[in-house]
Amino acid sequence: MRSSSPENYNEEMTVFLCSKCGTAITPELVELAAVPDLSIGERDRDKETRRAPSTIPRGRYAIEPEPWGPPYVVQEDQENPKPAQPRGPRVCREEGFVISAGSRQTVLVHPDDAAGLQPLPNGKNSTGCCGPAGDEGLNRACPCGAPVATLAADCFGPYELHLDPVRTYAFSP
Repeated sequence: MRSSSPENYNEEMTVFLCSKCGTAITPELVELAAVPDLSIGERDRDKETRRAPSTIPRGRYAIEPEPWGPPYVVQEDQENPKPAQPRGPRVCREEGFVISAGSRQTVLVHPDDAAGLQPLPNGKNSTGCCGPAGDEGLNRACPCGAPVATLAADCFGPYELHLDPVRTYAFSP
C-alpha cells in the first residue's frame, strides 16, 4: 500500500517520445513531486500475477533521482548489504552483494501508460521468476525497435517501468 502520496507540483502535461524515431511512448502525463513511498507486504500483491501494486499511478510520472539498473558494483559493506536499487531486493552475484551504478534521472511511469512498448527479441534482459526482474538492463523497445525502457514486474520486486533518460525525451504539448 502507498504510505504517502506526493502532491503534483507541475500540472503541465508531458508526453515521452523515443529519441530515435520520435514516436510517442506515453500519453500525456502529469509529474509527481517525488517517487511515492511504498510499503508492500504479501497481502498487497496481486493473487494471480504476484506483482506489487505499481509504484506510479496511471497518468503520472516521477523522476528517479537514485542510480537504477546496470552496471552494478560490489557494495563496500557485505555484512549489511542494501537493496541493489530503490524499491528492489538485495542482489548477490559471484563477487558479492552489488548496488546499482546505473543511470540517474530515469523516468518512472505506470507500465500501462507505455502499453505500445514491446519486449526485446528472445526475451533479452527479461529473466525473472514471474516476470522481468529489471536488473539486466533495457528490456522494452519502441515500435521502431529501439530499446528505450526497463520493466520491473517480477513477484519479488517493484512493479514499475523506467524510461531511459537518453533514449527518450519529454515534450510538453
